[in-house]
Amino acid sequence: MNLLDIMRASPVIPVIAIDNIEHAVPLARALVAGGIRVLEVTLRTAHGLPAIRAMVEQVPEAIVGVGTLTQPEEFASARDAGAVFGVSPGLTAALVSGAKSSGLPLLPGVMTPSEVMSAREAGFRQLKLFPAVPAGGIGMLNAIAGPLPDVTFCPTGGVSQDSAAQFLACKNVACVGGSWLTPKDAMQAGDWTRITALAAAASRLRS
Repeated sequence: MNLLDIMRASPVIPVIAIDNIEHAVPLARALVAGGIRVLEVTLRTAHGLPAIRAMVEQVPEAIVGVGTLTQPEEFASARDAGAVFGVSPGLTAALVSGAKSSGLPLLPGVMTPSEVMSAREAGFRQLKLFPAVPAGGIGMLNAIAGPLPDVTFCPTGGVSQDSAAQFLACKNVACVGGSWLTPKDAMQAGDWTRITALAAAASRLRS
């Protein structure tokens, strides 16, 4: 799958921070059971890479990517753990080089029209608007669609269950990113049924 296919595979990509490695596999199974197959496991905790490896090995239906890539050397480690795409909060020359050398498709974060144009010049047509709401949200996405119609976005940052459908209605949005599918209290309690229900509601947003 190319990056655009991955983005279109789930209307919502959950942004996941794993605090307990034992949660990784049941969480992935709960999300997939609800119809959300594309998962972004961030490197915000020490369990990020082991969680990716466990999900890839034990939940083959999931499409697992790595988030919070900020250093070029992280690409190879994430790829070796089984991640099939990467997400970064921004884009630097070092990250461009790291992505190209690793072969891992990258969804880089941008916030302004100039950053969108710079990313496009570097060869990226699929971008993460981040942080989406402070960057202008739906108004920003609609405004940028005119001069930059060949760019597709995954807005992340401030997107909620209530606003996700409005973001998805933008013609240049393929999916949204959010953390509401994996509430910390549900994860700590092992309430996978609740997470499956949240995922099921999110999977219906496309229609």
